[in-house]
Amino acid sequence: MTELSWQKSTYSEEASACVYLTATPTGTILLHESDAPKAVLSTVPARLRPLISHIKADTLNIAT
Repeated sequence: MTELSWQKSTYSEEASACVYLTATPTGTILLHESDAPKAVLSTVPARLRPLISHIKADTLNIAT
């Protein structure tokens, strides 16, 4: 089994909740938040790319 190398997102600030990402050997992207490291989300680059673009452009329409 290959050990995964988690990297902290460059958008995570110091001393705050951090998002970590890694890629599996099959190309799946895994994400987890530092406060809940066992809650792992999985996606593929084609799905993650538009989300990151919307975050950068601040165009997400999320109801709070």
